[in-house]
Amino acid sequence: MDAAMPAADGGEAGAAAQAPPAVVLVSAGASHSVALLEGNVLCSWGRGEDGQLGHGDAEDRLVPTVISGFDAPRITSVICGADHTTAYSEEEQQVYSWGWGDFGRLGHGNSSDVFTPQPVRALQGIKIKQMACGDSHCLAVTMGGEVQSWGRNQNGQLGLGTTEDSLLPQKIQAFEGICVKMIAAGAEHTAAVTEDGDLYGWGWGRYGNLGLGDRNDRFVPEKVSLVEGEKMVLIACGWRHTITVSSSGILYTYGWSKYGQLGHGDFEDHLFPHKVEALKDSSTSQFGQVGAGDSVDHCSPVQVMFPAEQKVAQVACGWRHTLAYTEKKNVFAWGRGTSGQLGHGEIVDRNKPLMIDAISPDGSGSKKLESSTAVPFTAKVWVSPSERYALVPDEKVAKPGVGTAGNGADASVPENDVKRMRVQS
Repeated sequence: MDAAMPAADGGEAGAAAQAPPAVVLVSAGASHSVALLEGNVLCSWGRGEDGQLGHGDAEDRLVPTVISGFDAPRITSVICGADHTTAYSEEEQQVYSWGWGDFGRLGHGNSSDVFTPQPVRALQGIKIKQMACGDSHCLAVTMGGEVQSWGRNQNGQLGLGTTEDSLLPQKIQAFEGICVKMIAAGAEHTAAVTEDGDLYGWGWGRYGNLGLGDRNDRFVPEKVSLVEGEKMVLIACGWRHTITVSSSGILYTYGWSKYGQLGHGDFEDHLFPHKVEALKDSSTSQFGQVGAGDSVDHCSPVQVMFPAEQKVAQVACGWRHTLAYTEKKNVFAWGRGTSGQLGHGEIVDRNKPLMIDAISPDGSGSKKLESSTAVPFTAKVWVSPSERYALVPDEKVAKPGVGTAGNGADASVPENDVKRMRVQS
């Protein structure tokens, strides 16, 4: 796939000044970012050590780079997991995935890493309405309202009634007869909203992030009791918290609040959906990802100041960085930037939104996007899945009854960008 736009009458000089294809949507992973552009152009940037950028190598990219050779027609969605990526071709009715493959999160029937987009053959021919990726698991909602899930399942986040990982997509039988509208995936938990406006949660529940009034895990979807008979229309998950929006426009949050990510003005966990009196925001601001111009955590929503006349149309949150896409087709990024995930061509953190020039029509400099130039695999030294492991929530968490009331008693939260370690022989 050629990243360059057709040259204008001015030849090369005109092509260099021409705007890039307009951005359609953006998504953010742990330390990488992706954008779908008009003309079926897919770009990625940031950390690439596990192939999550799809460029055929394990190199980081500091600016948006077109995934060359990926010519699946009519890509309509692209979603980042922590260290993997998925995309859906509406015309082919085919899901693609690439990146870190441990626990079967790519849906290919194995745990191998994949460095270029590959089809998830088990889902071929299925019309997909929406997809969601957590840390190590994925889900897809079909046009008929069924839900398929795959990947890691140690806390029941796949909703299959077991804690066994699934290397291939499986239908969630608990939703038989229930039409699911939308799903969201946290680190190790999952939430869903049905066409009837009901809210469900399952998976890891230690911080009340399932909204079921306790801290227990659920292996199958369970309906959340809502106050005032509200019907839910939107759902989103952070690492250990959940956000839902009602048909009347009221925002509810619940789960982990060590850094004030629930937006209630405190740092207390909430086990039931709790109305946010102001607007929402999320997560810790150690690296400026709140975008308020400082590195201070905020336990109540604060306004993110954008340049004049830039009205935000879509946002995406990674682990420690944030992307925003405006109605003027410009993309802004802020927060953690040590892997190039902000797309500014450097590896620095930013506490205010800064435009990504390469994919923004109002950006400065050359408008020609870079393309993949993969290094041959034989020149690389790879770390196989068997030689590394994932740091997951329960591995360093205090025993039940000790430090489970929230307010920061959680040793398993990664304090840097490394979520896994190589096993030394």
